[in-house]
Amino acid sequence: MADLILAINTGSTSTKLGLFDGFTVLITETINHKASELTGFRKIIDQKDLRLKYIYDFLRRNQIDLADLKAVVGRGGLLKPIPGGTYEVNDRMIEDLQAKKVEEHASNLGGILARALADKANCPAYIVDPVIVDELEPVARISGLPELERRSIFHALNQKAVARKYAREVGKKYTELSLIIAHLGGGISVGLHHQGRVIDVNNALCGEGPFSPNRAGGLPVFDLVQLCYSGKYSYEEMRRKLLKDGGLNAYLGTTDIRKVEEMIGQGDKKAKLIFNAMVYQVGKEIGSLAPVLNGKIDAIILTGGIARSNRFITQLTQMIEFIAPVKVYPGEEELAALVAGAYRVLTGEEKARIYK
Repeated sequence: MADLILAINTGSTSTKLGLFDGFTVLITETINHKASELTGFRKIIDQKDLRLKYIYDFLRRNQIDLADLKAVVGRGGLLKPIPGGTYEVNDRMIEDLQAKKVEEHASNLGGILARALADKANCPAYIVDPVIVDELEPVARISGLPELERRSIFHALNQKAVARKYAREVGKKYTELSLIIAHLGGGISVGLHHQGRVIDVNNALCGEGPFSPNRAGGLPVFDLVQLCYSGKYSYEEMRRKLLKDGGLNAYLGTTDIRKVEEMIGQGDKKAKLIFNAMVYQVGKEIGSLAPVLNGKIDAIILTGGIARSNRFITQLTQMIEFIAPVKVYPGEEELAALVAGAYRVLTGEEKARIYK
């Protein structure tokens, strides 16, 4: 066990941990946090000590000595826009995460926890392909109002991981391919990967693209403005409506695609319509990216939790397979993707980027 790497993936109500020896997984564990123990924290950043306690418990139970770790890698947070890659967690990054210069998100804890553990282990701390990876072409940033520039916030870690996986399978480099990748999960992001860069992608956190299990996605703009000024909702209520209570949740009262399929099986016509509408919107989003490269797309990759739904994937594939061959990687392997990024640096395949 010469290359022990500890990976930390922080979610809103969970902390996923993985111990790897190089690319080989040794131990994984998901710590689910009760709502009652999180409600006392005003900000996500305040959960640091609680989450560290659970990580130390995990290390003790599994007899893992911090001194044996070669690196600790955490899920990247909502930092300033940066290109993709593996970044060493430095003081500037910690300052930005703690200062909340960008929006709050559970992923902000990833770099902070990794650095806290790495300092004790006397090894480097990294983040890999954070959600704010920004490689957009200048033309893709234009929105229609100078005050509102389009932003790149998406499932960069998983999208780039499956892109590299596909490249290995076809015997090419990631930088040689043009791919459309749709991450289908609680949020849905559809990115155009060209020569190793994501040159266009919908902002999957803040209101672009298809609706998802709990996000409203792109909406009729002027009607949304009128709703915001209707006096019915506060800012926080509207924010929750768009980011947590939208999509499937708003229409059907569930974020579980399996339950929606059960409803359809029981003859629920509304459930079938909403399910079909989500497939429809994802298909439209994928199709909208093909002209950017004049239709020269090597493959379309579908990934994320919803990619486990045969019904969803079958319907979606029928819509988009005329564009390019469709490859499906169900679920997501974010712990493995984090470790892969750290290991590429440890082995000298890549150099760690510097966050400035």
